[in-house]
Amino acid sequence: MRGFWSELEVRYGKLQATGRPLRPLAIRLPNGSERVFGGSAPPVCVVDLKSEAAFEAFASMDELTIGEAYMAGDISATGDILELFKLRDIMTDRRPLQYVWTNHVRPRLFGQVKGDVEFIGSHYDEPPEFFELWLDKDIRSYSHGFFERDDEALEVGMKRKFQYAIDAIGAKPGDRVLDIGGGWGSFVQYAGEQGIHVHSVTISDESEAYIRKVIANRGLSNCRVDKVHLLEFSARPFDGIVNLGVTEHLPDYKRTIAKYCELLAPGGRIYLDAYSGDKFGMSTFVMKWVFQSNTSPLCLPDYLKEVERSSLELLQVQSDRHNYFLSCKKWAENLDAHREEISARWGEFLWRRFHLYLWSSAFAFQDGILGAHRLVMEQSKDSHGRAMRNPNGQRRRLV
Repeated sequence: MRGFWSELEVRYGKLQATGRPLRPLAIRLPNGSERVFGGSAPPVCVVDLKSEAAFEAFASMDELTIGEAYMAGDISATGDILELFKLRDIMTDRRPLQYVWTNHVRPRLFGQVKGDVEFIGSHYDEPPEFFELWLDKDIRSYSHGFFERDDEALEVGMKRKFQYAIDAIGAKPGDRVLDIGGGWGSFVQYAGEQGIHVHSVTISDESEAYIRKVIANRGLSNCRVDKVHLLEFSARPFDGIVNLGVTEHLPDYKRTIAKYCELLAPGGRIYLDAYSGDKFGMSTFVMKWVFQSNTSPLCLPDYLKEVERSSLELLQVQSDRHNYFLSCKKWAENLDAHREEISARWGEFLWRRFHLYLWSSAFAFQDGILGAHRLVMEQSKDSHGRAMRNPNGQRRRLV
């Protein structure tokens, strides 16, 4: 035990030396002994190591090992869990072979599309009723909202974002709009009820079935859904395209942008938003327990380089990090409010997995580990109304 406390004190001292604002945090061992770090005031968060296995996991200071012990119920945390995630700076996550296999080798050996289809169910094919408990109650959006105040209702922020997306691409009743990754029918419902002809594509069985029910139950004969990967989808050009939080699952920017150019009519616009950061900069926990594929934050510099080489013209790019923080925080609070129901219907493990995922995501946005951006692009056209190429990769001015 002495060695554990000594090592933790050394690591915590290094964390304090960075100047990061820290509030008191308590660690409680299986034998009941407890140590408070970060001052003499009452701790804002208490980490309870319930067993010898929990102690060994925490003593490893390995992020994945600790996360799995938490999901197994050996570790619990009460209080302000965002404070707990500050300890990530003194933890390790060194699995280079798994990182290279997941992000580079496997997609090249078996193909991006095959991998996406194989692993989509690890996250999105949980029962829709589970997601309904903690997403917004109106349109069930699983992408971030736009908030004017931190205490604004989740439903208000989501509807504001969806209307923003519609306005950004200039969609009006009768226009054909491609919805990439339809989720739980959010854009189909919101835009379809405005008379926009939405064609949604998804590779999730649960998502496809859910969207079909939304279309049928709401009488949206102007909308449709197909189970197909974007990179294998073909259709006549659309008036607009929306991609709400799916760019992270489309890491081949060259192929993706080429597909946009193929599917977008001259003068048509694309709205997309995504969390952003280093290319393939995901933790092992996320790759194993959240998105079992080469999911990647939007690497904005790399993405814009490919846009410059295409017929798309960048009209807008804007940071959305605080909006994404608020969205994750509100989702996590909703999830926690339904802990008993989730545990009773689907097991405590599912609640713990998403509890850890959503709160750690909120922390990542709050702390600047992850960013978020919205982009608006337009298919350039020449004086004859035809799509205009940009073969020289000439830099376009942001407006």
